Amino acid sequence: MEYAYIDTDAGLREVVDRLKGEPLIGADTEAAGYHRYFDRLSLVQLSSRTENFLVDPQAVPDLSPLGELFADPAIEKVFHDADYDLRILDRDAGLSLAGLFDTQVAAAFLGERSLGLGNIAEKHLGLKLPKEHQRADWGERPLTEGMKQYAATDTAHLPALRDRLREELVAKGRLHWAEEEFRRREQTRWEGPDESREAWMKVKGARDLPPRGMAVLRELHAWREGVAREQDRATFRVLGNQGLIEMSLNPPSGFPALKSVTGISEGLAQRRGREIMAAVEAGLAVPEGELPRWPRSPRWERDPELDARVESLKDARNRRAEELELDPGFIMSRAQLEEVARARPRSEAELTAVPGVRGWQVEAIGAALMKALG
Repeated sequence: MEYAYIDTDAGLREVVDRLKGEPLIGADTEAAGYHRYFDRLSLVQLSSRTENFLVDPQAVPDLSPLGELFADPAIEKVFHDADYDLRILDRDAGLSLAGLFDTQVAAAFLGERSLGLGNIAEKHLGLKLPKEHQRADWGERPLTEGMKQYAATDTAHLPALRDRLREELVAKGRLHWAEEEFRRREQTRWEGPDESREAWMKVKGARDLPPRGMAVLRELHAWREGVAREQDRATFRVLGNQGLIEMSLNPPSGFPALKSVTGISEGLAQRRGREIMAAVEAGLAVPEGELPRWPRSPRWERDPELDARVESLKDARNRRAEELELDPGFIMSRAQLEEVARARPRSEAELTAVPGVRGWQVEAIGAALMKALG
């Protein structure tokens, strides 16, 4: 796979000038969040129908020239599952998009259930895309030749895949459905982490711990975050959640006991054992009256009539989804069905006004939902 590696401001300027005359470009990003504590945009891939470019944000921090391509609705940008790409382009480069074609969304409108790029490319183009670098550390430099080839391949076939999917959408009369969803997805922006709960509460198994175990977990979690931040390593690469939960349930009595904890190697015990034991002891020292408690979930009064309407709407959605050969959850989610059940629209015009309901959904299943509501 031929490509040009762009690591200078002048090189980026040249790429933008070359691609401004293209009617469409394939695009993708790679980020370092899987291996690193600090997630960051690590590569931007761009492909016309004949050329491939890999833009290195570490060498070219100012990606603003790409805005000339991304913000121009006359140049179609073909992504596969653009959601996270749009979030990190907004967060790290201040870039937004107009003129999106998302091949994952397009495939969903064609009834596909396996929506990975590899599955879609194999079915519609007969191509087997490489997978060996899906979990690579894209924050490392220099990138290996294999990583560069993998990255270029990700976008090189997007224009052809877009053509095939678009043809099928037109044949099924669903192109305007997909385009409405593309326009909505273009509005995707970065949102900060959910701060409604303390970070340690997001560890799987935390809510099942006794209060004393929660106190130990809180201290161990803080220790792990500090090490991960210091080393710029993903937290699971410092110590996995299983190890944290084991020590919270059964606090080690001393340094030798650490070696029996899942994920604590001899080397980690030697390097960080004192710190780990200090965190455990800090959790055990929390006074009884100051132990953390899991917040109670709000209790909702059941509404039998509402539940019945939701089930009726669900049945109508499922029947219509089967007729259209679409995934029921894609055509309308349970949360949306509940909103419709609460609003009780009396016409398709009123259904359109229900928050979150798309025009294509009204066209696809509006009549069935109205019939279900009586």
